[in-house]
Amino acid sequence: MRFEFTLKAVTLSLACAFASTAFAQTLKIGLASEPTAVDPHYHQTTPNEALISHIFEPLVRMSPDMELQPALAKSWEPTDDTTWTFKLDEKATFSNGDPFTANDVVLSFCRILHNETAIGSGLMNVARRIQAIQVQDDKTLQIKTSVPYPLLPNELARVPMIWNGVVQHENLRFDPENNCGVTSAWPDVNAFNKGDLVVGTGPYTLKSYVKGTGIELERNENYWGEKPDWKNVRMTAVPSAGPRLTGLLAGDFDLIENPAARDLKRITDSGFGHTIKPSVRVMFFQLDVGRDQSPLVKSPKGDNPLQNQKVRQAMSLAIDRKAIVERIMDGVAEPANQYIPVGMFGSITDAPALEYNPKKAKELLAEAGYPDGFELTLSATNDRYINDAQLTQAVAQYLSRIGIKTNVDTMTRSVYFPKRAKREFSVALGGWGSETGEAANFLQYWVTTTNKDLGVGGSNYGGYSNPELDNKFLEAIRTLDDNKRSELLQQAVQLSLDDMAHIPLHFESGVWAFRKGINYVGRADQRTMATHATIAE
Repeated sequence: MRFEFTLKAVTLSLACAFASTAFAQTLKIGLASEPTAVDPHYHQTTPNEALISHIFEPLVRMSPDMELQPALAKSWEPTDDTTWTFKLDEKATFSNGDPFTANDVVLSFCRILHNETAIGSGLMNVARRIQAIQVQDDKTLQIKTSVPYPLLPNELARVPMIWNGVVQHENLRFDPENNCGVTSAWPDVNAFNKGDLVVGTGPYTLKSYVKGTGIELERNENYWGEKPDWKNVRMTAVPSAGPRLTGLLAGDFDLIENPAARDLKRITDSGFGHTIKPSVRVMFFQLDVGRDQSPLVKSPKGDNPLQNQKVRQAMSLAIDRKAIVERIMDGVAEPANQYIPVGMFGSITDAPALEYNPKKAKELLAEAGYPDGFELTLSATNDRYINDAQLTQAVAQYLSRIGIKTNVDTMTRSVYFPKRAKREFSVALGGWGSETGEAANFLQYWVTTTNKDLGVGGSNYGGYSNPELDNKFLEAIRTLDDNKRSELLQQAVQLSLDDMAHIPLHFESGVWAFRKGINYVGRADQRTMATHATIAE
């Protein structure tokens, strides 16, 4: 399937009898996964980013089809090879009435670089590429990078801006080594979760955030942009698809995310609507290839078989991706032959399907020196991705069939992500949506050799390193010519596939179901947004 950024929606004919003021007061949403924080710089997961996007905004944003659009910046342009000039929207204000200015941009990037409680380093990687921020006036600033970086606007679409009043400061300046002019302590995740610091420019404000209970938002009546239909939004996490659907059918929810595909006919027959949107999220397993001893691998040789390329290729050959899509994902997914959908910038246009060949897999294991296999554990979440636990069990069965004794350990995401960041796993399930709309996004976080100074490899928990790939990637992200950059990215993607330190499985599709009187526009990044739910005309 070629991935096209167009809306694929299956929507029933909806009645408009409920389109009244009373109907528009509260939107009740059933989430599949609970956000872990309301801190906009804490952890780049889709549930967190979806919640945060209601309250905080970036300089530029991505449309539902992953196209760049103005947000807090009304325009941007390269001034030279390493400088971008941003013009901020004069209308943009925070929910407390303060205007959004260039000082807030400076403070936001400084806070990212001083956020000791952050999980992952995605935002920090972006901030580290910035050499200087020069404030020309309240509504004009220049961002300078040390080398050409044509993808900077794409990366900034993932960076929420915060109010400079969350800290005490003197004259703000982008000088991270000297605390940027901040005189108080930098707020941590708990300070944001308490709610007092949650001051954004977005269409909603935070009313209540209680882990395990629910989230309540109130419409920002002073919002500088287009106001949403709903005065109040109540979000409740229900990890199991069955109870989530029951809640929709019973009227407890107006909108739910990720209903099981097998239930779509029941949803339709019950008079409800649903939307299906192909997503940019690839599901994959990341292998621990950087250590001679891996914590959850037992080898008859006492070594780490995952360091052997043939072993990794054998593991990929053992997996029947089409069967997983049909049986585990109920057909609402696409087998992944690379890490980004075909059609995305930098993707391999004619990438062949990844082969399912258990016989060849066994032969490769023998050639690698493991004719009798070895033992390992697959680690995964059980409450984050669509059918994550079932998916992991299925892959374990496939690996067992080629002689790799495979155990499964699934856990809640609040336990899983910190453990993965500490490299406590040997084979870890991952899900990543390349929300910048191009191939460099996955490569820079997961595949390139970790280098804090260059801002790459922040999620490379497997310790993978390929100097040839690194060189291709770094040249690509510094290349201004689009055709040349795309070619270099394709070469880097191919090198990664050849090494198979990250085994791609499938691309998820976003699915939402909703009651009569509502229209809903799905997003390719799978964020569930109250602002995309409108009253049916």
